[in-house]
Amino acid sequence: MAERSTAAVDVADNSGDEPLAAKADEATTDGTAEAQDTTGTKPQDTDGESISTEAPLPTPDLHSGHKLAKRYRLEECVTRLDGFSSWRAVDEKLRRAVGVHLLPADHPRARSVLAAARSSALLGDPRFVQVLDAVEEDDLVYVVHEWLPDATELTSLLASGPMDAHDAYQLVSQVSQAMAAAHREGLAHLRLTPGAVLRSSTGQYRIRGLAVNAALRGITADGPQRADTEAIGALLYAALTQRWPYETDAYGLPGLPKGVGLIAPDQVRAGVHRGLSELAMRALANDGATASRQEQPCTTPDELAKAVAAMPRIRPPEPIFTAPPEYQRTTYQQGTYGRPATGPGATQPVIAVPPAPLQSRTGKALKWTVSALLIAALGLGSWQLAETLLDRRNDSGTEDTTQTTPENGDDKGEPTGKPLTVKNAAEYFPDGYAQHPEDADLTYDGDSSTYWRSKSFIDGPKLAPFKQGVGILYELQSTQPVSTASIKLQFGGDHTTVSLYAADSLNSSAPLSSMTKIATTKTAGTEAKLQTEKPVETKFLLVWLTDVPNSPADRYSGAGYKQGITDVKFTG
Repeated sequence: MAERSTAAVDVADNSGDEPLAAKADEATTDGTAEAQDTTGTKPQDTDGESISTEAPLPTPDLHSGHKLAKRYRLEECVTRLDGFSSWRAVDEKLRRAVGVHLLPADHPRARSVLAAARSSALLGDPRFVQVLDAVEEDDLVYVVHEWLPDATELTSLLASGPMDAHDAYQLVSQVSQAMAAAHREGLAHLRLTPGAVLRSSTGQYRIRGLAVNAALRGITADGPQRADTEAIGALLYAALTQRWPYETDAYGLPGLPKGVGLIAPDQVRAGVHRGLSELAMRALANDGATASRQEQPCTTPDELAKAVAAMPRIRPPEPIFTAPPEYQRTTYQQGTYGRPATGPGATQPVIAVPPAPLQSRTGKALKWTVSALLIAALGLGSWQLAETLLDRRNDSGTEDTTQTTPENGDDKGEPTGKPLTVKNAAEYFPDGYAQHPEDADLTYDGDSSTYWRSKSFIDGPKLAPFKQGVGILYELQSTQPVSTASIKLQFGGDHTTVSLYAADSLNSSAPLSSMTKIATTKTAGTEAKLQTEKPVETKFLLVWLTDVPNSPADRYSGAGYKQGITDVKFTG
């Protein structure tokens, strides 16, 4: 497949950008450089290159509280640069935070930004921060993307010190594999800086600004694969040494000493993993290999990903357990609590110690009396119990065949087979990354041609550890016993694992541990049937998919591991 970088989407203005390797910028929350235009100054990207040699392009005059498409409410401007601005906003329809890039429709790069955003959105790879919308409206072009409040920029991680070998290995492995997948679809990043790489709380790395950040600045490259590979090498170099592999300081990191040239990470800092050091040099070397073993340079993200996979796997460091403090005996345990210290030759007054409770003559008599009363009570109780049993045996001479029947004939221990009515539904995504929440109601409308679907994932069938699962919460008309569930699925194949949970509400962010699993099954077909051991009383149910089959592309999504729910029915 022919490569397609941002140059392939008709970039109108290069704005003097140079290859990424010689740049530095200050990362902000959208991965772009923040620079406020002020009177009498020339706007500069903190990479060091001039954004424009002419008058600054006008930036849309918007403010906090402005609403786009009657849906996206702007909250905070995080970047204002070269005619565009980036904002933290709120999607009032789905009640979640999002990021928004804004620029005038007549901006020279508006067309290329729209094209780059739409191409990135079609990739649908969860390792990238997803583009949610790209619209031209009311003389404005805006791009809406995911906002990850619980993720940490690589810039912040590097500020605290170099990474250990395992963390650096995970960084280069995940980022190189993600960029290899993007380049296979003809997409390049061209601005892969520490501010563009995020690490989630689960340790997964995600890349933001694919194609879009470069299009916003008009950055192009004759060799986009080489440029992105060198950028990954620079990230690995910084992770190993806490230095930027060029003479200029960048991203809060000091550069290399001037005149020394590019030296291997294990020569910059002691204790650096030898294999990772050579890998960084292979990614950074433009002509010939510079690693000590003269390995061939990696010129594409795919070659770099294969080189990482060929390395012996680096395991995480063993946890360090602190030994508990040595047991200390106290003065109380030694029997001296409350007693004054005695010095040499000191005499202590003799104190008469009273006898322990119940050790006197009166106490002993009381103990014997209580014991006798207890023995008499036990004997009387045993005699009455034996008499009662004999009376029952001789009462009628027949066995007791009476069975207890619940009041009104309602036996909640047996399934009734009665269909249960679904009142409402909502997608369940406790990790904050929804699939298609607006389609949850289509799963119980009785129409098999409409359905809710997940996104297409690269790895499977098991979605973990990248994503624990996908599913939908359902609300019944009232709290009632549930015994079976029938789930009609959109795709067949090997294989789908479906579990049924009893929940407390339609809260999409409630932890899975707060729910009770009542049934689970695995199927290779398009229908899953679940049966509880006994009816479970609940008002809310979760249908949870943890394994999904590999399915071909359709009109909504590309090929990959995915699943859809067309119809759900519950019975009592």
